[in-house]
Amino acid sequence: MFYLLVSISLWWTAPDAVSKVEWLGPTEHDFGVLQHHKPSTHEFRFRNTSGAALTVDNVRTSCGCTVPDWSYEPVPADSVGVISVEYDARDIGYFYKKLKVYLHGQRKAELLVIEGEVE
Repeated sequence: MFYLLVSISLWWTAPDAVSKVEWLGPTEHDFGVLQHHKPSTHEFRFRNTSGAALTVDNVRTSCGCTVPDWSYEPVPADSVGVISVEYDARDIGYFYKKLKVYLHGQRKAELLVIEGEVE
């Protein structure tokens, strides 16, 4: 019985699957100082390392001031995909925004971050 419980607990706490993408640059971007009401955009690029076509199912942001854009077409194996992020610079001050990228067949979301300051 003891061995059964240990086996179940090890299975239950197994680490998450390996990421299906390799980010081709930092997953955090600092815009620096932005002008008030002058939106700015950054592109995050990734390589599909899954061995099969991969679809970005969704990208969720921490607020409406951050707008992601991505292709709904599958990214072929070993090809590059792009997630473009626009920050609207509506509010003055420092910002730190998280984006969660949900990939088809991968349980854990990929995390992207943008930050900067609006004057």
